Amino acid sequence: MSLPQFTDVTSLSNNEISEAIIRTEKELFTLRFKKATRQPFKPHEIKHAKRRLAHLKTLLTLRLDLIEKKQTNIVSELVKKNNY
Repeated sequence: MSLPQFTDVTSLSNNEISEAIIRTEKELFTLRFKKATRQPFKPHEIKHAKRRLAHLKTLLTLRLDLIEKKQTNIVSELVKKNNY
């Protein structure tokens, strides 16, 4: 199993990304719990989960910033049109 790639998550919608973030955080919690209680687990899965979580959060942040920027531009255009 290779490390998760950023291109794997770019095709997801914002809702799917949010759900994947929650799922990955739960998975990471479970892995850390297994480590703390000395249950058998694969150590590389922690690294993969952390990386996937970082990819998902980065992509969601970029998309939300883009949406916010578009809304700001629309508001500024309306202000200019109406001479406020």
